[in-house]
Amino acid sequence: MSSSRPTITPADAVAEASALGRRLAEGAKLFGEIRDADVQIATTPKDLVWSQDKVSLYRYRPLAESKGLPPVLIVYGLIGRYTMADLQEDRSLVRNLLNLGLDLWVVDWGNPGRAERFVTIDDYVDGYLAECVGEIQERTNREKVNLLGICEGGVFTTCYAALNPDQVNAMVLTITPIDFHADQVENRPGHGFINLWARSLAPEDVDRLIESQGSLPGAFMGSVFSMMTPMRTLTKYNLDLLDALADKKKFLNFLRMEKWIADRPDHPGEAAKQWLKDLYQENKLVESRFELSGRTVKLSQITCPVLNVFAQDDHIIPPATSRALGAKVGTQDYTELGLPGGHVGVFVGGKAQALLGSGIADWLSARG
Repeated sequence: MSSSRPTITPADAVAEASALGRRLAEGAKLFGEIRDADVQIATTPKDLVWSQDKVSLYRYRPLAESKGLPPVLIVYGLIGRYTMADLQEDRSLVRNLLNLGLDLWVVDWGNPGRAERFVTIDDYVDGYLAECVGEIQERTNREKVNLLGICEGGVFTTCYAALNPDQVNAMVLTITPIDFHADQVENRPGHGFINLWARSLAPEDVDRLIESQGSLPGAFMGSVFSMMTPMRTLTKYNLDLLDALADKKKFLNFLRMEKWIADRPDHPGEAAKQWLKDLYQENKLVESRFELSGRTVKLSQITCPVLNVFAQDDHIIPPATSRALGAKVGTQDYTELGLPGGHVGVFVGGKAQALLGSGIADWLSARG
């Protein structure tokens, strides 16, 4: 009987070990040649136009002739950095939108510390975000702006659009949770771990976590995200890195992504309590029970056009948690755009990148 088991000769083993040795040697040489300047992220030119406390508003310098559309404000969340939207020149939503003639602005929440222990989502939406919108309106002489919310930042823009419908021309949401319990509708293995984890906590557990740290530590959330994809986390520093060492461009891309992942700020304490208890646990936003500054956020009061972009294989924000918005908004001009890939892949994946920037720009152009 013949055997189908592969046979490895001593010569094969020696050749493979030799090839691995050469790759490691080349990788070590490449490591030695790389400098910090080679892995800079968020390099698209921009100017600081306003700041308050640790929050800054920037305006990007144009890269193409203006389309004359209302200005677009990018609003990222507090758990990560807006730099994901401008990771590298060839995979940058920011550059794509600028090259398509949009007037682009971004808010940077800075590095919250213990001084921001009692800053709330109310402060971020009704305070800082409102100030940014007002600054843009004054500098551009526009009555309305376009909002582009990403992840938690999309929740902020959703709340702002519901509470200030007269100031928003159109809103684009990307990978934004609205119904924080809708992960149970799809119930896909490996998806919605954050939802499950947050619901497993008792409210007093959340309080103790915040009180002990003064914030929701960025390093802690980084470990939570890593546990969501354990095999990926275990293999990326050996198999993925080894593969990347064979190509300098791929290696630099790897390092830029790691740089973004490592730069995870702490989430202000009271805002984190609202995020985990009011939204993830009690699901107040989709049920129109979420209150900011004494006002109830009612999704039905969103009357501007809405483009809702979601990742089809998003394990952090399952598609159903985003798509729930469609049945709740008070506008008939509601569009969904499902893109291939996962949570981060929407911004850095080659296939999704080709669709995201043009999809947003074309949609906004039709509503200018």
